Amino acid sequence: MSKNVLVLATNYGLWAEELQAPWDALRKAKARFAVTLATRLGKTPLPFFLSMDPDFIDPLQNYRVNPRHVVDRVNEILDTGEWDHPVKIADVSMADYDAIVVVGGVGASLDLNGNQKVHKLLYSAYQDGKIIGALCYAVGALVWTRDPANNNKSIIYGKKVTAHPASWDFDADLPYAVLRETADNKGTDLNTPGFVYPLQVIVEDAVGPHGQVFSDPKTNREHPLVCYDHPFVTGLSVESSIKFGEKLVEVLSR
Repeated sequence: MSKNVLVLATNYGLWAEELQAPWDALRKAKARFAVTLATRLGKTPLPFFLSMDPDFIDPLQNYRVNPRHVVDRVNEILDTGEWDHPVKIADVSMADYDAIVVVGGVGASLDLNGNQKVHKLLYSAYQDGKIIGALCYAVGALVWTRDPANNNKSIIYGKKVTAHPASWDFDADLPYAVLRETADNKGTDLNTPGFVYPLQVIVEDAVGPHGQVFSDPKTNREHPLVCYDHPFVTGLSVESSIKFGEKLVEVLSR
């Protein structure tokens, strides 16, 4: 019997590969996994404009972060409607799924990480020992999911997880422009002074003195960084997206 995997994505600026890579990894193993996509609005998660520019050079890492084949694959997904008609997060019950995965992008900090409906899904999965995946800034959703049975500490308290390095955080004005917008799916015209918060700092607080945060700024495509500490699978950032998807498949296949 295949396992049902719930994937949550943002409506306000998805980093394209951070959904595409785990999506393709899970869908490739479709005999083992049935994948359901969910967003807050129940609308297609649209890619953050910079994540679809093959010539974009990250100013803090100084390399092109979007390979042409990734951009082409995401365009194919959007053209064929693979990400169309996701369910609404508010309508989902974790009882129907064997695992939950939250993917990143600048918009994750706006409609996923602080979303109490997301926290309820994550806590339900945590209570039942189901696999929980989080990539890049979506690890923030784990930070804010609290365990009343453990003095309201984060569910990642005492765990080993990854965190997007603080030295990689954008500090210039950050627009949330998305591609492929439609009349009823425009994302947001919000503009923030860099990322909404420094993920590495809050993750280090959340895991406490006995946890460990892997946040190596030397991480790259040749040396991605993914951590598995049951029930959590976490990945550093976009360059670790492929490895993150592979690790999810590996862990869920056991």
